[in-house]
Order: sequence, then structure tokens, then C-alpha cells
Amino acid sequence: MQFDVIGLGVSTLDILSLVETFPSGDGVQRAAAVAVQGGGPVSTAIVTAAALGARTAMIDRLGDDWRGTAIMDAYRQSGVHTGYLEVVPDCTSSIATILVRQADGARAIAYCPGNTAEFSPADVPAEAIAAARILHINGRYPDACLRACQIARQAGAKVSFDGGAQRYRPEIRPLVALTDIGIVALDFARQYTGHVEVDAAARALLAEGMELAVITDGVRGSWIYPRNGEPFHQPAFPQLDVVDTTGCGDTYHGAFLFGLASGWPLRECARLASRVAAENCRFLGGRGVLSTLRDEGHAGLTSPYAATTSHE
Repeated sequence: MQFDVIGLGVSTLDILSLVETFPSGDGVQRAAAVAVQGGGPVSTAIVTAAALGARTAMIDRLGDDWRGTAIMDAYRQSGVHTGYLEVVPDCTSSIATILVRQADGARAIAYCPGNTAEFSPADVPAEAIAAARILHINGRYPDACLRACQIARQAGAKVSFDGGAQRYRPEIRPLVALTDIGIVALDFARQYTGHVEVDAAARALLAEGMELAVITDGVRGSWIYPRNGEPFHQPAFPQLDVVDTTGCGDTYHGAFLFGLASGWPLRECARLASRVAAENCRFLGGRGVLSTLRDEGHAGLTSPYAATTSHE
């Protein structure tokens, strides 16, 4: 099979509750809403790209528990190829319990990793990487990611790296050096490059070898710096009905990669990504927007600017 985007990263099951306040001690409160979804930065980007119409696959290792079953079902429902997801008997899968505060969308997260063995370089399916146009990673399983990046480079595939806020670690620097498409949070860009200003940080990332450096900063939008072309700013789309910001950055990644794989101009990729991220805020959970995308594609987004976009 040929894939537009293939992901390598940790898959989780997210259990989210919308609450009035975070607990400060013993007590019981009624949740306004509850959602159970697949989660994880790379995996959410992959299912977003799939919902928009990209051919995608995910590489990971799951336990054979109920969590793993739910994670696998979510991939299949989203149209993600699951042939490179290994299910390990008598093991557990990763799970996150997320409390989302109604007043401002703030989150309190408790994460419990699964107990499958760490994905290693020897576990990377070279034929799957070679069959993809874009490999998407975020540095989890760093040794395996390094091997996957090397395979992608040899096969002519592009490497996409997700650098999330508060996720910079020195050990992932070799991965960034092999990155073609870097979409990173401003916090990550500052920690990685040592530059505070967006322009200096983006140009430092390009100097590392990236073909495209994108720096995101929530409601302040994103800055797109192509190696060959003029940089530009993509404003965030206004969203008054914010429920939860979980997964907004991940859906941004998935939509942007869908646009790139579809051959869209960079401005249209950035506009779509921003629209998808804004729409996702209306739902509880990092994949709330996916049902809209699966049913109606990007034309179904309710952003007030939806009708102004095109991708000729």
C-alpha cells in the first residue's frame, strides 16, 4: 500500500470529563459531559488527516486489554490502516484521565503508560516507511524514530516533526536535524533554538535543514517559514464556543499534512489547519471535530471564514 502520511508514536485512550472545578480534596461533583476517545499527539494528527481524505497508517504497539481494543476501533473507524499496529498479549495500553474546567478549558491530566516493551529500531517496518510520502513523529520512541527518519530519507519521503509546548528534550535534537517539515509550538522553538523572537527562531530551524518551519502560538495564530518562499502569518480563527483545547495542535498538524500531501499551496494548508483547530475547540476531547470532517470534509467546518477559502 502507498500512504500519504504514516505516523510513529504512542497511542492512548483518553477519558475526558467536563467539570465545574478541579478537586482540591475529597468530594464528588457532577460532570457536565464525558467523552472517551483515542488520543496521543501523532495518532490524533494521523486520524485527522484520514478524516479529511488522506491515506494514512499508524505504527505502534498496543496491549490486548480493553483500552487497546478501544484505541484500535478508533483507528479503524477513522479509516487509518492498522496493519502496522502490533497487539501484545497480556499487556496494557496507555490511558489518560483528563478533567476539563468549564469556565476556561483548563485541563488536569493523569497519564498512565501501557506496559508493552519500548518500540525499538529493529521494530520499525521499513517497507511501511518507504511506502509513505510523509513520516510524522514527535520524538516518542526516540531510537525507533531516528531509524524511521533514516529510512524515510533513503526512500525520498519527507519527515514531519511535532514539537509540542513543554515537550523539548535534548535527546530529540538528532530527530529535528533530520526533519523536513517542522511544526512546533513557540515554547518548543524557543527552547530548541535559544531565540525568543519568532523570526529568529524560525530562521534558526531552517538553518538546521528544514524545508518548512511552522511556529504555532494558540490564539495568536501561526507563522509559516518556507525555505524557498516568503514567510507569512496565519491568524487563528475566532471561536466563541470554546469547550476544550485538547488536541487542537494535533488536529492542526493533521490538517496541514493533509494539505501538503494533496499538493495545496502553503497558505491554503495553513488556513485549513487553523480552521480545523478552531473547530475542534467546540467539542470535548482532542478528536471532537473528526465526525464533522468524516461526514462533510473541510467544507463542513462552521468557522465564519469557511466560505472564503479555496485551494485552487
